[in-house]
Amino acid sequence: MEPDRAERRDPVLEQLVRRVRARAERTDQRVLLGITGPPGTGKSTLAEGLRAALAPDAEIAPMDGYHLPNAVLDERGARERKGEPDTFDVAGFVANLRVLRHEKTVPWPTFDRSTDEPTPAGVTFTTQRIALVEGNYLLTWAEVGPLLDEIWYLDAPRDLLAQRLIDRHRQGGRDEEAARRKVYESDLRNAELIAETRDRADLVLRPPGVDPAPTPGSTP
Repeated sequence: MEPDRAERRDPVLEQLVRRVRARAERTDQRVLLGITGPPGTGKSTLAEGLRAALAPDAEIAPMDGYHLPNAVLDERGARERKGEPDTFDVAGFVANLRVLRHEKTVPWPTFDRSTDEPTPAGVTFTTQRIALVEGNYLLTWAEVGPLLDEIWYLDAPRDLLAQRLIDRHRQGGRDEEAARRKVYESDLRNAELIAETRDRADLVLRPPGVDPAPTPGSTP
């Protein structure tokens, strides 16, 4: 027999859903909720869980849709640094966030990991009143924060991030050496930059049983 649905509910997710719904009830405009943190913390997983729990009222607006195309990165000699702040179309991201607040129908780009390229208009907002804006640099780019109603920060220790990211790059086709080089020479450097913004978040979330990651420059 299938377990009762109530037994499978995540109490933390339910609390977050109530928080978002309460925010949405206080305004007639679309609510823009930011979900940020270093790569590998589970931002996409949380966003997908919230979208399912809030359906049909929510959709995900991924920052990753604003990755610059690989052809542009190749021209700039920046492909190996893909994922760092200057490898995104920040101006386009900010402009579409402003549109997302006020317009009902808004196409939004997504990111296809199988091709490692952005997909224009990968999703279109229509009647959804809640936009789950998910990405690494929501607190890093000064012009983004004021456009969001709240920003939640997902935290995790460095060793957990490293292993998750190595696994991700291996699944994407890199061999072990190339995956580790990408993680230790780029991804974790980005994670340290992002961690410096943690204290500016409205809410900090951590995996169960995980101690807070130290702030860069602090003594463990």
